[in-house]
Amino acid sequence: MDTERGGEGQAGHTSGTGPRRGTGRARKTALLGCVAVLLAGCASMPDSGDVKGVDQSPRADGDSQVRVYGVPPQDGAQPTNIVRSFLDATTSDEADFRTARQYLAKSARNWQPFRVTDVLQERPKPEPQVQPNRENGKGYTVTLSGSQVAKVDANHAYTPEEKQYRQTIHLIKEDGQWRIDQLPDGLVLGQSDFQRIYRSVNKYYFASYKSESSGPKASRNVLVADPVYLRQRIEPITASVEALLSGPTDWLSQVTSSEFPSGTRLATRDLSLDDSNALRVKLSKHATSTDNSQCKRMAAQLFFTVQDMTRASKISQVDLEDADGNSLCALNQEQAERDFSPTRNAGHSAQEYFIDADHKVVAMSDSATEPTPVRGPFGTGKTPLRSVAISRGETTAAAVSGDGRSLYVAGLEDGIQRGAPLLTSEGSVKDPDEGLTAPSWDGLDDLWIADRDSHGSRLLRMREGQGDPEEVAVPGLGKRRIKAIRVAADGIRIAMLVEDKGRTTLQLGRVERGGSSAHPELSVEELRPIAPQLEDVVAASWAGGSRLVVVGRESGGVQQMQFMETDGSASNAQTLPGVNGVKAVAASEDETRPLIADATEGIVRLPPDANWKTVATEGTAPVYPG
Repeated sequence: MDTERGGEGQAGHTSGTGPRRGTGRARKTALLGCVAVLLAGCASMPDSGDVKGVDQSPRADGDSQVRVYGVPPQDGAQPTNIVRSFLDATTSDEADFRTARQYLAKSARNWQPFRVTDVLQERPKPEPQVQPNRENGKGYTVTLSGSQVAKVDANHAYTPEEKQYRQTIHLIKEDGQWRIDQLPDGLVLGQSDFQRIYRSVNKYYFASYKSESSGPKASRNVLVADPVYLRQRIEPITASVEALLSGPTDWLSQVTSSEFPSGTRLATRDLSLDDSNALRVKLSKHATSTDNSQCKRMAAQLFFTVQDMTRASKISQVDLEDADGNSLCALNQEQAERDFSPTRNAGHSAQEYFIDADHKVVAMSDSATEPTPVRGPFGTGKTPLRSVAISRGETTAAAVSGDGRSLYVAGLEDGIQRGAPLLTSEGSVKDPDEGLTAPSWDGLDDLWIADRDSHGSRLLRMREGQGDPEEVAVPGLGKRRIKAIRVAADGIRIAMLVEDKGRTTLQLGRVERGGSSAHPELSVEELRPIAPQLEDVVAASWAGGSRLVVVGRESGGVQQMQFMETDGSASNAQTLPGVNGVKAVAASEDETRPLIADATEGIVRLPPDANWKTVATEGTAPVYPG
């Protein structure tokens, strides 16, 4: 039905909507859609349904101006064709699946399409060899099958899930026509349809540090990205706000909180940006009892969530009102960026760092032609180093010795001495798979590292990069070993390379803080795979609020570098050009900064919209602060 999918499935109605931007392409696509409609034997455009004004505000769905509509059932259609056409109709841009419901018998009208979405490699197909389609006195059964790759739950959370899909749909004759009377709730879509209909959007909630909430850097204003998948052409701003009000997804709910009082809902729908790019949101009575401070924090959650949906259009202000239009509070762009920006704790370094051929930690800006040794003991080259991490404020460095046995921490200023090791590994210096991993700083100025020996691995944290290391429990690790770690700026999420039976995967864990303020107990819970399709992950780095850059290879394939979302889905960011022999990669959580990597050609840099360029023919361990 979709003219944008190269003819996959039955053709359907299309309609141009929104501002006349890119009109040449839109007219061409719409014309092809009309031809497809005529060839399908359905020459008319939709002639029923509600009339709605066109939202002239900046669009959230890029340059696409084509809408896809389902084709109603044809008289005398056979059961298999009814099922195929029903599946086509579920991929339409209708908010209420009005056409798809015409394929249902009266007894199936309570079908709930949003309960779950199963994503398959391709559209589901009948599989008569396994369970033959059959007709009997009670109707006709069609079996659908395919290779499932993911699932999206009722809270819009995406989870990779590779398995065989098999479901049955039952039909009966109703008024002489075949109609579906039994089917599973939810949608089943091929990947191409899913990618056209849905987009990944970050909702934002405040980090909850619980037993460590009184810490000097544990701000109440740290926003954490919670990615969900929403239909991008059906009231996208309204959909993103409603998803935000429903609360964080299950995986993040233990470590984040919302400032919206429980039960808060929209008082009016059809939200859009006005001519000045301001967003006015009327809320139910639950939100009217909040004070100005809480209201501003609610507005901040709305600001960054809707900004992620609109992306190309910068929101100027969020106005929160009660159901009668009385103002609750307002938050403009300057206030939002200053007080609540999700990247505040990530730092905004204009420099990249690496270890040069003389064992010196060096810094290099985008405009510099030569790297410069950092100030302090790590810029002298007197201590051979394997890895380094720069604090997000760029005042302190942590470095692991060349044999992987010792961790040193020192200030980045003249006159500072290296000092004794803060931590000594229990692993063997003769085994490259043992010893200390590269360290990592979070935005709370805490230092994280893993120690590996013949018995396994331990995850450790040092408050503000000093004092005795605290062991952090990782219940889901089992007998697997930690090979590398990268903690997010929020200190709530940690990415780990985990080795198991010769295979290295990327796992994301949730940092929970239990115990008491006097004796906090940390643990990393619910490890989940990122980039599960990769057989061997070499390196990974945070590259945004909910995005990582990952280097690895699929089974039997070549090494590749790609962006992945923290929910395990492929990022909609640009495809990265290839570079040979990558051993390490670093990205900034400020997405405008270039990638840097340790590759065959040396230390290489990838500026936005450009190709890889060599900045040093020799060097190792490239990093951004963090």
